[in-house]
Amino acid sequence: MPKAKKKTTTKLVIVESPAKARTIEKYLGSDYMVEASVGHILDLPKKSLGVDVSNGFAPKYEVIQGKQSVIDALSRKAKKAVEIFIATDPDREGEAIAAHIAQLIRTTENHVHRVLFNEITPASVKSGIAKPGKIDQARVDAQQARRILDRLVGYKVSPIIQKIIARGLSAGRVQSVALRLLCEREAEIRAFKPLEYWSITADLLTKGKEAFQASLFKWQGKKVDKNIPEEAEAKKIVKALEKATFTLADLVEKKVKSSSSPPYTTSTLQQDAARRLRFSNKKTMAVAQALYEGIELGKEGPVGLITYMRTDSTRTANEALEAVRAHITEQFGEDFLPKKARFFKKSRRAQDAHEAIRPTDVHREPKSVKSFLSADQFKLYELIWKRFVASQMADARFQSTTATIKAGKGELRATGRRTLFKGYQQLYDDRTEEEASRELPKLTVGETYKLKKLEPKQRFTQPPPRFNEGSLVKELDELGIGRPSTYAMIITTLTARRYIEKIERRFHTTELGETVNKLLVEQFPDIFSVSFTAKMEEELDSIENKKIAWEKVVDDFYVPFNHSLEEVKGKTKELRKQNEEKTDQVCEKCGSPMIIKWGRHGKFLGCSGYPECKNIKSLDSEQQTTDKVCPKCGKPMLVRHGPYGQFLGCSGYPKCKTILSLDAGPEVDCPRPDCDGKVSRKRSKKGRTFYGCSNYPKCDFVSWYPPIKEPCPECGHPYMEERALKSGTVKVCPQCKIKIAVES
Repeated sequence: MPKAKKKTTTKLVIVESPAKARTIEKYLGSDYMVEASVGHILDLPKKSLGVDVSNGFAPKYEVIQGKQSVIDALSRKAKKAVEIFIATDPDREGEAIAAHIAQLIRTTENHVHRVLFNEITPASVKSGIAKPGKIDQARVDAQQARRILDRLVGYKVSPIIQKIIARGLSAGRVQSVALRLLCEREAEIRAFKPLEYWSITADLLTKGKEAFQASLFKWQGKKVDKNIPEEAEAKKIVKALEKATFTLADLVEKKVKSSSSPPYTTSTLQQDAARRLRFSNKKTMAVAQALYEGIELGKEGPVGLITYMRTDSTRTANEALEAVRAHITEQFGEDFLPKKARFFKKSRRAQDAHEAIRPTDVHREPKSVKSFLSADQFKLYELIWKRFVASQMADARFQSTTATIKAGKGELRATGRRTLFKGYQQLYDDRTEEEASRELPKLTVGETYKLKKLEPKQRFTQPPPRFNEGSLVKELDELGIGRPSTYAMIITTLTARRYIEKIERRFHTTELGETVNKLLVEQFPDIFSVSFTAKMEEELDSIENKKIAWEKVVDDFYVPFNHSLEEVKGKTKELRKQNEEKTDQVCEKCGSPMIIKWGRHGKFLGCSGYPECKNIKSLDSEQQTTDKVCPKCGKPMLVRHGPYGQFLGCSGYPKCKTILSLDAGPEVDCPRPDCDGKVSRKRSKKGRTFYGCSNYPKCDFVSWYPPIKEPCPECGHPYMEERALKSGTVKVCPQCKIKIAVES
């Protein structure tokens, strides 16, 4: 008698990432097929608007190029499955992908479920599958509204920029506001006028020969602050203080405490990774994605090490709180555990859809998985793990001391603090170097101190600093511009468009970026304002919370936007002429004046008789000479223009092909033996600044930091490097690592 065929109970799980698919498949076993969509499968068309503005802004999606084979494969698998679980990322974008997948593979023979995994662990995956839900249409609508708004702005504004400035340029709804912030900061820096002032510091010795420093706080009863404007006055005060007796007049001691920071959100993780690890936001998110999707841990198999990394919440699940509190007691002792678990204040704009970023298992310490991780994965996992554990540890306690020292007509002040109990800083020390080293010796009121040295220092007020990766993310987050998950793409896009460039870890706007920004702000002042863009984010949240229809949000945006568009279209010729610079050069083909125009790679000379005469020339033809000479052949260096901006090129080209950065920095002799080259600033293909020898490729000397032409006082190394730390700028020896503060 033939055996009855075994009834198939195959279930299909669809995720976005192949790496996540492999991890989940091992958790669920043979009854499940796990496939990946590899991101989006549908999107608006590339070559047309794809939005029907006269029919309720209906989007016209099409299959993304190369994704039809993925859709066909998913459809074949779906026909064989009795149940389908769509487990794309648990955010708006993931919800939209889930809706598109369901639309294309749904059949009448099976049920389609939506499941959410906040972490990729066996328990979380099995729990999610056991409690399936439905696709959240409100989330889909919110993501669709964002996509349509971005398309309307990009597709409608970009052609206008191209007509007025140059072909190949583009504008984005959120990216253009970020560019505006960067340009406004650059304008502040240029407009800033530094003011000179002097500070006076005394190096003092106690009777026990213990040294400490005190700064002049008052002179003749008035606060000094920045009120010593010139050297003559500073020297006069120093001369008077040198004759005075330094006596401790007052001593204020009090106990203070420092509480730990909350676990990471997407924004704070990007900020800290930039500050502590020097990761770009793009790199941080890519590494975090890998840690979330799963890492092979030997015999244990693939495990997701962190919870979902796109979140604006500091909330932690109760079971995770219980686990971390037990771990703190076990590893550090009961003194390090607060009586109650810590709960952190929710941000006003937080959607709070997911937990904070934390390790999926707090007992999986970084050192225990280090051998399975890349160097970058380990650094980021350690940062996340330590921050999470520290967030539930006891406060650090300190003895804060403020000493007031009388000296003739002057009053000096010394401050410091002594650690009484390390608390969370035992694991996660978030103090600066200056804070960590600020400890005073034992002081007693009435005692006098020996003056070792009085040092007047010339200082200048400083302009606001340029944004770096971390501070730009912080600014965008505080202003409500975009979502934390989009910050990395905002910066990447602005850099790719050459609107900004990163020099020594700080963002500088390019001339092209400032030209585009000026046009956008002048012609679309409301659309590209901070307040308007932040308001749009709130309205997108309202769509997700079912408080407003997505069509109304888009319509309220489009009506005034379209009115502004029509006004600008009517004056494109006038605006284009405003962006052209006249020169005294004459076109050798038709005799018309040559004008400076913009191209996607920068400025060039074009005939004013265009389009009848299409003569163009490089600005190099103006022979912009410099006082620099070629280090190889001795001929003058000229300012030239390339796809990455201006640079110095030898006038002897093509015989001599030497190029240097326009801002080559200090000329330092190459430290390599028998090399007569000069070290100058250069830029990598990815736009990162480095310092290399002019004799490359004959000499391959490189450094990531600006060289300083002076030998190390400790080991005699031929040059030092300048590095910017949070505590200030220092000179560092690349050989012995000694650090020397650079006076401001």
